Amino acid sequence: QVQLVESGGGLVQAGGSLRLSCAASGRAFSGYAMGWFRQAPGKERDFVAAISWSGSTYYTDSVKDRFTISRDNAKNTVYLQMNSLKPEDTAVYYCARHYGTNYYSFREYDYWGQGTQVTVSS
Repeated sequence: QVQLVESGGGLVQAGGSLRLSCAASGRAFSGYAMGWFRQAPGKERDFVAAISWSGSTYYTDSVKDRFTISRDNAKNTVYLQMNSLKPEDTAVYYCARHYGTNYYSFREYDYWGQGTQVTVSS
């Protein structure tokens, strides 16, 4: 059974920071790239960041220089460090396992966590 469990969301003021974690069961993690997506109310689920098994990273333009994705393969965990948060970053954040070739498409992720709410107040 593949399980991804996110944690670390919460309420923060604009300019603040949060670190999201995504813990994966062993078979869900080893050898796979992982990604973070977010979904605001009434909007589509959007790509935020991805990291390959070897550590190459990819970001959507709106979070470059503010967010950092990382992974600890020994702990089967992927992280998203979010700095300089803005109200427009408010969303439910999901981690997911990537199986395809396009990191930016949610269709190429096969397992998803339950999501964690991030709310940034102005």
